[in-house]
Amino acid sequence: MRERIDRLEVPFGKSGVDPYGISKEHLGFFMSILKVLYRSYFSVECQGIDYVPKRGRAMIVGNHSGGVAVDGAMVIASMLLDKEPPRLAQGMVEKFISTMPFGSLMSDRVGHLTGLPEHAIRLLEDDRLLMVFPEGARGTAKLWKERYSLVDFGTGFLRLALRTGAPIIPTAVLGAGDAMPTIKNAYKLGKLLGVPYLPITPYLLPIPLPMKIEIVYGEPMTFDGDGSEEDNVIEAWVGQVKSKIARLIVEGRRRRRG
Repeated sequence: MRERIDRLEVPFGKSGVDPYGISKEHLGFFMSILKVLYRSYFSVECQGIDYVPKRGRAMIVGNHSGGVAVDGAMVIASMLLDKEPPRLAQGMVEKFISTMPFGSLMSDRVGHLTGLPEHAIRLLEDDRLLMVFPEGARGTAKLWKERYSLVDFGTGFLRLALRTGAPIIPTAVLGAGDAMPTIKNAYKLGKLLGVPYLPITPYLLPIPLPMKIEIVYGEPMTFDGDGSEEDNVIEAWVGQVKSKIARLIVEGRRRRRG
């Protein structure tokens, strides 16, 4: 793990911290945990990982499911563990994370910033790899029966890609919804705990099961524009990205059944 973190094209200073506050020490600890989950617990397999650029700005845009952000964690792990050369995927976290004890500090130390446009623009202009789930918390709140469906995508990611000239890598994550088979979401209890909701599973606890997860990266998508286009134009392009992810999900499910 130390060797792969050392190979990241991240400008760590002498103290082991980069300009965004990412700490080699914290990153190593975090990724060591993810490695066990990635390799052993979820036995993750990746397809199309070479579609993700080896360096330079890009946006990984995928579907969201599974009660908690298991899918995002596995995408991050795939970039560090299976990508050559390794890359650090940085996500835009929900604002409630910053209100949790040590939540903001820990997310910053491993490279994940509050989901504000200015943060995303800065990351991409610095040629970082940005991970985005346009379904947001509505995606992870899907019930088990809805795990392979897609709810409405926000449009901000598309304007962001146009403004920064970043290619979009459509991505499908399969199995996260099976790992956390949510049958109901406790929204009132979640608010008491400072989170949007608390997923309820058949075994009651919101703990993922050791189900196999597959990540499928698709060919990069680019669009001609600067981000100032009319809403109907942006929405049409968002629809294309969503349709591509839906096709990756269908193809992945067919392979899993086979």
